[in-house]
Amino acid sequence: ASLAHPGGNVTGLSAFATELAGKRVELLKEARPSIARVGFLQNMGNPASPPQWEAVQAVAKALGLSAEPFDVRNTNDIANAFVRIANDRFDALSVGIDALTQANAKTIVSLAGEHKVLTAYPAREFVDVGGLLSYGPSYPDLYYRAAGMIDKIFKGAKPGDLPVEQPTKLELVINLKTAKTLALEIPPNLLARANEVIE
Repeated sequence: ASLAHPGGNVTGLSAFATELAGKRVELLKEARPSIARVGFLQNMGNPASPPQWEAVQAVAKALGLSAEPFDVRNTNDIANAFVRIANDRFDALSVGIDALTQANAKTIVSLAGEHKVLTAYPAREFVDVGGLLSYGPSYPDLYYRAAGMIDKIFKGAKPGDLPVEQPTKLELVINLKTAKTLALEIPPNLLARANEVIE
């Protein structure tokens, strides 16, 4: 079995969650080079989370940053995590992708703003509600492509014969209004790479 030929009754889409968790830490360091401590907010009970945390740790270590996970399993955990993040003076936060974090996007963005925490998100939906920056696949594009796969299966294709598809579009979205509230001047080279800038 491989991504090109998964075999059996399996196919699907990859969101590059692991690789992108580390990349978001790089973007935070690029946005504010003085950061020293970064947190990773994620539901660590999700089987996809430990590899994301390992990617965050590896990138943080390479950049000379200390990193700590904040395991959130419900909305109370999210609020408590931000109290710790503020009390322990974390410079930055990377948010992992999970149903819990997505369902609580507004709460997470609001708490990050309230505590003035430089935060990178996994999807543009967070930036649309006031988050600082996001880097990840276009989820609407992935949903559209998933519908195409389902259509092929309904028309008789065997799932195991359909390759697991990777994202073809990664989006960097930056919210300059939020940057201003954080007294953050986004470096021009980072702004130039953004797919979209919200002013």
